[in-house]
Amino acid sequence: MSPEELVYLGVLAASIPLGFLFRFLSPPVKQGAALLLGLSITIATCHVHTLHSLVTVIGTWIILRSSWRLAPALCLAWTFLYLLFFRLVTWFGLPPPTPYANAVQLLLTLKMVSLANEVNSFHIEKKKDVSSFSKSVVGGLSQEPSLYDILSYSYCYVGVMTGPFYRFQTYADWLRQPDPRTLPGSAPCLQRLKLVPVFGALFVAVNSVFPLAYVRTEEFLQQHFFFRFFYMITIFFVFRMRFYAAWCGAEASCISAGLGCYPEKALSKPGGGPTVHYSPDPSADEKYDFKTVQNIDCYNTDFCVKVRHGMRYWNMTVQWWLHHYIYPNAPFRSYTLRAGWTMFISAYWHGLHAGYYLSFLTIPLCIAAESAMEASVRARLGPRGQSAFDWIHWFLKMRAYDYMCMGFVLLKAEDTVNYWTSTYFSMHVVAVSCIALGRILKSGKKEQKGHGEVKGDPVTVADPREKKD
Repeated sequence: MSPEELVYLGVLAASIPLGFLFRFLSPPVKQGAALLLGLSITIATCHVHTLHSLVTVIGTWIILRSSWRLAPALCLAWTFLYLLFFRLVTWFGLPPPTPYANAVQLLLTLKMVSLANEVNSFHIEKKKDVSSFSKSVVGGLSQEPSLYDILSYSYCYVGVMTGPFYRFQTYADWLRQPDPRTLPGSAPCLQRLKLVPVFGALFVAVNSVFPLAYVRTEEFLQQHFFFRFFYMITIFFVFRMRFYAAWCGAEASCISAGLGCYPEKALSKPGGGPTVHYSPDPSADEKYDFKTVQNIDCYNTDFCVKVRHGMRYWNMTVQWWLHHYIYPNAPFRSYTLRAGWTMFISAYWHGLHAGYYLSFLTIPLCIAAESAMEASVRARLGPRGQSAFDWIHWFLKMRAYDYMCMGFVLLKAEDTVNYWTSTYFSMHVVAVSCIALGRILKSGKKEQKGHGEVKGDPVTVADPREKKD
């Protein structure tokens, strides 16, 4: 493990037991202690680069005070432009930020954009009906946050460097919990941590046998095609184990503190929180969950069938953020182009390395390919045929993610293209071939219908599962 990974591990390991202590604190003390601890972690790891996050917070506060109507657009522009400056600081003769500062800045960007949208919604609902605005929006703010509130939210120790992302309202609900000690803690925390040692051990073991650095060597390029193709499977496996361990640990730090704990009947969503109004009955045995801070669904990430569904179960709180703040505002109408725009923004948020863009912008191509094949092939099959189709679809989905992961970890355009060339751009070829085949079959069906040879062809009926996409 790298020194940075050991620091992250240490922060998570310390945050989990500390979270149980925070359940004994009153709201004002909890808010101040969480701010002090989070700011101390940030200063200790980021040093002078803490100023980047502070400038981002102050800039957001000024925007919120200046114009709540324009705040969502202005804060998005402000935080993303500052991300550009943050990544190019060496051009201005400033020292490069530490990896920890980068992690803090990424999460802070999500928080500030979300906060601007929450404040905007607060004012809109307040203008509609002053007497009932606090009840008209699920999870809406009851008052505009002060600068101290914003600083406390930004530097709250829970997830300050590791995530998950959570809205300001989730943070405010955490502070106002009437009796946190009665909420579930130990059992769900242990449940989330039980596989972390397994993920960690697999990460260390497989990474030691299949190091990423070997991919960049000339010797690797001389290996047999099947070895080169197999290697990306191991790299993505290592990648998954690393994040499974980290994100499950990060979720456990939220659970121990009680952050994101809501009644099951509130139907919470990762990142967003409750989706329906629900007040627990003090006299009833209420059941609670921590879905608001769930960032990974390990099983479904590995075993869901579609590429588009795989995205939903990976980095789930960030996916919620992209779905609510980026996708609806995309300057395109078609699903594929909107998805491409969202992936481009996601790549930019991750960094400026070309590998991010090459990988993320391959996702819409894969989505178009699977949609074409589902409409033209799967819809024609019977139950057994569809089951076989889904298994093949799952296999190709995993290979697509293996393939795209290489750009994500190699980062440089030259290294990514060299690897993809060594596998003859296999997954790009498969995706384009599926799209072409789908169009051929679709045009053939239309021609047959035009001659009256096919009636009620099931290919005209959309897969009912697509309604959920």
